[in-house]
Amino acid sequence: MPDQAPGGEGEQQWQVPGALDGERLDRAVALVTGLARSEVDRLVASGQVSVGRRVITTRSRRVREGDRIRIRGPLGPDRQAGPEPDEDVQVPVVYADDHLIVVDKPAGLVVHPGAGNRHGTLVHGLLARFPDLAALAEGDEKDRPGIVHRLDKGTSGLLVVARTPQARASLSAQLASRSMSRGYLALVAGTMDSDAGVVDAPLARSDIDPTRIRVQAGGRQARTRYEVERRFGGPPAATLIRCRLETGRTHQIRVHLASIGHPVVNDDRYGGPPCPDLGPGRPFLHAASLGFSHPATGQPARFESPIPEDLLRCLATISPPG
Repeated sequence: MPDQAPGGEGEQQWQVPGALDGERLDRAVALVTGLARSEVDRLVASGQVSVGRRVITTRSRRVREGDRIRIRGPLGPDRQAGPEPDEDVQVPVVYADDHLIVVDKPAGLVVHPGAGNRHGTLVHGLLARFPDLAALAEGDEKDRPGIVHRLDKGTSGLLVVARTPQARASLSAQLASRSMSRGYLALVAGTMDSDAGVVDAPLARSDIDPTRIRVQAGGRQARTRYEVERRFGGPPAATLIRCRLETGRTHQIRVHLASIGHPVVNDDRYGGPPCPDLGPGRPFLHAASLGFSHPATGQPARFESPIPEDLLRCLATISPPG
């Protein structure tokens, strides 16, 4: 992360890590600072970004590992302030009360602001509809008020958001103790022989590309259970399965299924075969069920989400009506 430079108020300095060697300057700055690309473009064009001793005004200039990047002036209000409400972000709400919100996230929507995604996230839409969430935007939770767990951008389905500190603590504890139930529907390549099974393999970030996850000895414990719903003989052969997370690691289901030779259909990042009816970055993965104890009443709460239309169209290409 950027550090205050010793010689100037508001200056930020950092060295390019190996993972960003060869990246464009604008992308490297956006990834490290979390600024929107539009804000990075403004900083570069105005001569506020230097590589080594030289001011660079070309966004496409490639950086190299060890280069010293300097940004003169503050990172700007985008980075300093919490997310602002955005009524243009549509958030399908399944259930809401004074303590929590359950949403059915569409594919393509990022859950909360982060590197390269400072605007237009689920959090921005939630703040427009539930302004009280802003009270939870403090400290480390500034960019993710009420967010208890996440779904990848390309994954659709259910997630729960807390509206009070007490609800957040309760739901987080249920997640940590694995008493929160999260079920996913996935279409994977090939024919799975076993009707049910568990993938128990530790996960860690790749040393070459930190945005990718891999099975690695010494990584964080991760367990995924699955049950076969239906097998499709093809061609191409595929299997529809239901997965249940016992842990919640980044890209867990996608990496675990790829590691046993059955990558998720249309998951090009982890080797899944394409489906013409799904766009880039949309794996056939849907958070179809969610269960937990209500943080205020202690009563069991369970929610189901039907399979989205785009996934149904993909299924039809595997198993056309006849």
